[in-house]
Amino acid sequence: MRIGVPTEIKKDEYRVALTPAGARELTARGHDVLIQAGAGEGSGIADDEYVAQGAEIVPDAVTAFERAELIVKVKEPQPGEVAMLGPEHVLFTYLHLAADRDLTTGLVASGATCIAYETVTDGPRLPLLAPMSEVAGKIAAQAGAFMLGRPLGGRGVLPGGVAGVVPGTVMVIGGGVVGQNAVQVALGLGAEVIVFDRSIARLRELEVIFAGRVTTCFASSLEIEERLPAADLVIGAVLVAGARAPRLVSREQLGLMKRRALLVDVSIDQGGCFETSRPTTHSEPTYEVDGVGHYCVANMPGAVPVTSTRALTNATLPYLLRIAELGATAAMREDPGLEQGLNVAGGLLTQASVAAAHGLEATSTSKVLEELPVSPV
Repeated sequence: MRIGVPTEIKKDEYRVALTPAGARELTARGHDVLIQAGAGEGSGIADDEYVAQGAEIVPDAVTAFERAELIVKVKEPQPGEVAMLGPEHVLFTYLHLAADRDLTTGLVASGATCIAYETVTDGPRLPLLAPMSEVAGKIAAQAGAFMLGRPLGGRGVLPGGVAGVVPGTVMVIGGGVVGQNAVQVALGLGAEVIVFDRSIARLRELEVIFAGRVTTCFASSLEIEERLPAADLVIGAVLVAGARAPRLVSREQLGLMKRRALLVDVSIDQGGCFETSRPTTHSEPTYEVDGVGHYCVANMPGAVPVTSTRALTNATLPYLLRIAELGATAAMREDPGLEQGLNVAGGLLTQASVAAAHGLEATSTSKVLEELPVSPV
C-alpha cells in the first residue's frame, strides 16, 4: 500500500503522523511510505532519517495526496486538504467532527473513507486518544499554572504557595485520562486539588492512585457551582466519545469566580465544556470574558511535538500496519474496535453522535462496510 504523510498545516502544529521507526516497520513489510519534505522538522526529525528507513521524500502535499492510497495525519484536514481527498483515499487522523459541521459535510462530499483516531476503541478504552490525553492533561496543569502569573493576565497566584501562604486551588472536572494527568501535575506543583467525576468507582480509584492527597467530588452541577468561588484554576477534562462536549460552566457562573481566575478547556476539540470557550492557538492562547481568563488551545500536545509525535506513533502503528496489510475495509471488518473509528465513508456519515450534533443523518458502520469494496493490497 502507498502511505502518504503530509506536513501538518494547522496553525502552531508541529507534530507529524509517523516517526522513522514507524516508516521502517511499514517499508520492511513492502509498503511505500511517502513523506512530504520537512514534515518531521517540527518534531526534530530530518528528512534523511526517514530516507534511511526506506521512505521516499516527496516535494509537496499535492504529490503525497495524488500518489497515496492511505493518508495519515495528526490533526483534522484543513480546507485545502479536504479538497485533495477523493473516493480513492483512506484518511486516518484525529477528526473531532462533532465540533465542525463544515468539515463533516466536506468529508462526506469527498467520498473518502475517514477513520478517526478518537473513536477507535479497545473494549472500554480509547487507545489512540489516550496518549494525547496524557500529554494534554499534563500541559493543562502546567500551562494553567504559568498563565496564572500576573504579567500574563492571571491572578498572580503560585499554585504551590510557599511557607506561611496557602496554596492555590485547582478544580479538575473529569477524572479520565486527561483529568488524572492534570491532577498528577497539579499535585506535583503543590496545589490544593479537587477532582470531579460522575463515576463513584472512578473517584475511588483516584483516591487510591493519589493516596488521599486529592479531594474527590461527585460532578453534580450544584457541586461544581458551589466550588467555583474558591478556584484559582479550573481544568475542563470531560469527554463523551465522538460527541460534542457537555457544557459545565455557564457564562452567568463566571460571576461566581475570582477576578482573573483561569479556565483551561481541554475539551475544546469537541466544542468546549465551558459556555464561553472558543478555540485559541499557542501563539495567542488566552482571552478574557467577564474578568475570567480562558485557555482553549485546540492542539495542546502540539506544543511538545518531540514527545507527542513519538507517543502518537507508538499508539497508531499497530492499526496502521493492519490497514496497510489488509486494506481499510477488511481491517475494520476484522477488528470491531477499528470499525468504531469509521466516521465517514462512501459519501455517508456513520457516527450517530456527530449526526445528532449537526442535524444530519447517520448510516450504521456495519451497513456501510457491507457496501465498501475490499481494496487489493
